[in-house]
Amino acid sequence: MSEKLTYEELEKRIQELENIELEYKHFREVLQENEKQISSIFRSAPIGIGSVVNRILSKVNDRLCKMTGYDESEMIGQSARMLYPSDKEFELVGLEKYAQMADHATGTVETRWQKKDGTIMDVLLSSTPVDLQDQSKGVTFTALDITDRKQAENELNHAHEKLLTILDSIDSTVYVADMDTCEILFMNKRMINDFGGDKTGDICYSAFRNNSEPCECCTNDQLIDKDGNPAGVHIWEGKNPVTGKYYINYDRAIEWTDARLVRMQIAADITDLKKMESQLIQAQKMEAVGRLAGGVAHDFNNMLSVILGKTEMALEDIDPNQTLYADLEEIRTAAQRSADVTRQLLAFARKQTIAPKVINLNSTIESILKMLRRLIGENIDLIWLPNEEIWPVRIDPSQLAQILENLSVNARDAIADVGKLIIETGKTTFDEAYCADHSGFVPGDFVQLTVSDNGCGINQETLQNVFEPFYTTKDVGKGTGLGLATVYGIVKQNDGFINAYSEPDQGTIFRIYLPRYLAETEILEKKTSDTINPDGAETILLVEDEPSILRMTRMMLERMGYKVLGAGTPGGAIALAREYAGQIHLLMTDVVMPEMNGRDLAGNLLVLYPDLKRLFMSGYTANLIAQHGLLAEGVNFIQKPFSREQLGKKVRDALDKDKLLGENTKILSY
Repeated sequence: MSEKLTYEELEKRIQELENIELEYKHFREVLQENEKQISSIFRSAPIGIGSVVNRILSKVNDRLCKMTGYDESEMIGQSARMLYPSDKEFELVGLEKYAQMADHATGTVETRWQKKDGTIMDVLLSSTPVDLQDQSKGVTFTALDITDRKQAENELNHAHEKLLTILDSIDSTVYVADMDTCEILFMNKRMINDFGGDKTGDICYSAFRNNSEPCECCTNDQLIDKDGNPAGVHIWEGKNPVTGKYYINYDRAIEWTDARLVRMQIAADITDLKKMESQLIQAQKMEAVGRLAGGVAHDFNNMLSVILGKTEMALEDIDPNQTLYADLEEIRTAAQRSADVTRQLLAFARKQTIAPKVINLNSTIESILKMLRRLIGENIDLIWLPNEEIWPVRIDPSQLAQILENLSVNARDAIADVGKLIIETGKTTFDEAYCADHSGFVPGDFVQLTVSDNGCGINQETLQNVFEPFYTTKDVGKGTGLGLATVYGIVKQNDGFINAYSEPDQGTIFRIYLPRYLAETEILEKKTSDTINPDGAETILLVEDEPSILRMTRMMLERMGYKVLGAGTPGGAIALAREYAGQIHLLMTDVVMPEMNGRDLAGNLLVLYPDLKRLFMSGYTANLIAQHGLLAEGVNFIQKPFSREQLGKKVRDALDKDKLLGENTKILSY
């Protein structure tokens, strides 16, 4: 039988029940309020919210419906597969998400959803199980539309890739370094290649210049103004000790991704430009010296013409037994040596008038080997190594003789006692790739002439200057310093190039490359001609603006039997020609004169005398009768100074040319 409660106890129990009811009512009201709040959040949340049980949609909010384009009724009870563009993506998300929830209670993954209209959207899914111990009770998820963010990221990545592509494709090195720590923050592909790998994270002065402390040439202080702002671009040049290349550097301070100021450098490799600059300076120097040398040679030749001519005529008039005869012989010898010097000056200046022929280099060299052996002496062995399959070249044979004479003398003077001089020929072809890596070389086929000796050799400092005129290491009186300069000028005049290789006590090698001659032209072989009698009886119109040369040349011609009409100006020559009643057979004229040049004078006189032969004379070549020293076909020319014998032969050649070559030979009109 139950215990009977007193009235007071019963009243107390009733009060407790009422309190419990009140608490329950309060909890229910709170729960209802929370449910309202949760429902409100669920409905109004700016992100999609839903729940699934076994991946079947059980609840979705309005935002999720708007995101996907489906109504709530179309989604509830359906598999979440309806939101994915493919089975593969649906399965991958499931595997990844549930694996994360098992480890971390929450799973987050980026994926793609397909809207009702078929368009694709990028979504960030975050999922949490309703019961951490039992995922089968369902999973609540949130879905954030990240399509715009992904597009922005893709655009940013694309822009980054484009920037990297641009930086990696430019033919300059680019790097960025911290201005305080000197840490390398970025290197482009060219920079990585030039410095043997990616040095990002290393210290710039160590990686780029092998220094243990900041470089003296560091430009950091010049890149920021007194207020701490970027001061613009600083441009400087320098040689990098790691790569051995010259660069022009463009440095500036820029704001990095974390807002700090860093140094960016863009550097262009100017090594080849530096070489070209050096070559240009050298070429300009050689050209200036050449112009000076040519001018000196021209004036000197005029004076030598008188000295040689007068001396030769005096020798004809004096008994060889007289003391004065020997003195005149010495004067003539000295004048001839001086003429050789001016000839070398003209060769260097490329103002030497030449008559190039298509020749076989081997045959021409063989014809002068005997002379070269006499030149170098018996204590030096001359070794001749011809390549029998060389190509033809086009050069004045006398110039080839000049080249070999000068190189042989150079070798002779370099050999103290006994030694060897080797002359060899060959052929070679240079392609553009080879020429790009070897300064001074030109693409094409070339015949190679190599002259080497086993003499004392040349040091590198001297080697850089060997082709400059008047540069010599020989004792005073033992060399003019024009031998190799002459060789250089001749080679350049014939569109070739020359290189010298030497070391002290290791001998010297000169390699000359002459361009292959490709035209179908018969190679001219030297033939022995009959001795020509220089005397004659024809009438010659002699035009020379230098009175002493005019008198001397006139006397020489008259002694040969010619009748000479002398004129000091072109105008005087035309007047003489018009007044003269007889036939004028030959015009012998200086090329460069006041009033009118020799070529124009010849053109005027051809109107009066259509059959007039022409012989031009000059102390140096002029483009009036020769282009770059190449004598035009059919032009007769004599170089000042000339001997009586040379004059007689040239005059006779000019007068007899049609007789020797035939009536149909074309004579150019000058």
